[in-house]
Amino acid sequence: MRKTINFGCWDYDRMAPIMDGRVRPQGIDLNFLNMPVEETFFRMLRNQEFEASELSLSSYVVSLHKPERPFVAIPVFPSRFFRHSSIYVNADSGIDRPEDLVGKRVGCPEYQMTAPVWIRGILSDDFGVNVDSVTYYTGGEEEPNRSEKLKLDLPDNIKVVPIGPDKTLSQMLHDGEIDALYTARKPSTYSGPNGKVRRLFENFPEVEKAYFARTGIFPIMHTVGIRRADYEADPWICQSLLKAFSEAKDITMQSLSETAALKAMLPWAAAHFEEAQATLGPDYWPYGFDRNRETIATFLRYSHEQGLSPRILEPEEIFAKETLEAFVI
Repeated sequence: MRKTINFGCWDYDRMAPIMDGRVRPQGIDLNFLNMPVEETFFRMLRNQEFEASELSLSSYVVSLHKPERPFVAIPVFPSRFFRHSSIYVNADSGIDRPEDLVGKRVGCPEYQMTAPVWIRGILSDDFGVNVDSVTYYTGGEEEPNRSEKLKLDLPDNIKVVPIGPDKTLSQMLHDGEIDALYTARKPSTYSGPNGKVRRLFENFPEVEKAYFARTGIFPIMHTVGIRRADYEADPWICQSLLKAFSEAKDITMQSLSETAALKAMLPWAAAHFEEAQATLGPDYWPYGFDRNRETIATFLRYSHEQGLSPRILEPEEIFAKETLEAFVI
């Protein structure tokens, strides 16, 4: 008997072979629900609407400290992103170097969002900007009235202030009501290197390449979570999904290397692909546990240091045990 799984996820290129049916998980009828990440996360985290979905890595880790532990993850990572490019500052704020962030007012859509967790951790490790050295302002970036998806219990030394119900972080940054913004999406008020709102690191590709050369970390943003009840009823679905998602990703990597014709509308796609492999390694977007263990361990340390996790979890604790060992085909 086949198991039906409704799977919420964005339409990434690495998911295309799953979406169009070229790859089918063994024993599973997968119904791919194509949705932007914000909708997927909200519906899964608040209401557990799907058997499985893409999940914010940070939200998933926070959920592991709840009594019900509603999800189990597999080591599939639909989204990775270097986040030095995602720190925006007001040109009049006096922030010219990362160290200048100390004592400033910093916006982030949600304190527990994965992108700001990585940003805060990197700023602390590399530039001495400790998590409690700024005041955080949370709320909608472009639309007002956004709240945290999960209830947080933060230490007293971490200062988080919700913005007003009619305010947006993007406009507040432009108007100087906050000094900086840590976010996943480029704010609409960003106006280039010489504008009122600019990036802290306008030369971010060079900065991010140097970061990878030093640390070996290509930050993980999202994982794939399965409702715990579905996992406990059919543990075999973890390996089936991991195999299928890995096969789909490998097909996409092969497609990116194609030089007979451009599969993506990027004129120098072949050059970008070759540069990525030369800089990050032949399989620069690895799935599976072993090759991602140290990146996950760094994130789990950040989650604890930033008051989101009461203790530092071990990477082995956050994934289904069936997926911790590689299988040989």
